[in-house]
Amino acid sequence: MSKGKTVSAADYLESLVHPLKNEIEEVRSIILASGLPLSEHIKWNSLSYCANQDDRVTFNLHGKGYFQIVLHCGAKKKNPPATEPIISDPAGLLNWAAPDRATMKFTDMQDIHAKKEQLQQILRKWIEAAG
Repeated sequence: MSKGKTVSAADYLESLVHPLKNEIEEVRSIILASGLPLSEHIKWNSLSYCANQDDRVTFNLHGKGYFQIVLHCGAKKKNPPATEPIISDPAGLLNWAAPDRATMKFTDMQDIHAKKEQLQQILRKWIEAAG
């Protein structure tokens, strides 16, 4: 994708070549159907979602046999930094990189359908906690 050119999510997905493209589109549909006040755009050459103009959820498509969504609090540092994870994860689906940054991994359509309800709950809690 060339610098300076705005690419829509639909155009991005149309040109995406990825072995888990259908699964990526399914997770995208779950995010868009969440009812959360999210705007979708392309950032870091991937789908990303903002709440209140701050990035909160970004796809990472670089895994082999899987992809992830990255839950984060945007590029701006919060003061003071969190010392505990900002949301609870009773199902243990999140891999925490920091108290305000976690990933959720998806391997196939069955995995996505099994995690759908938890994904929706995690998204709601994340957007509320991240502000």
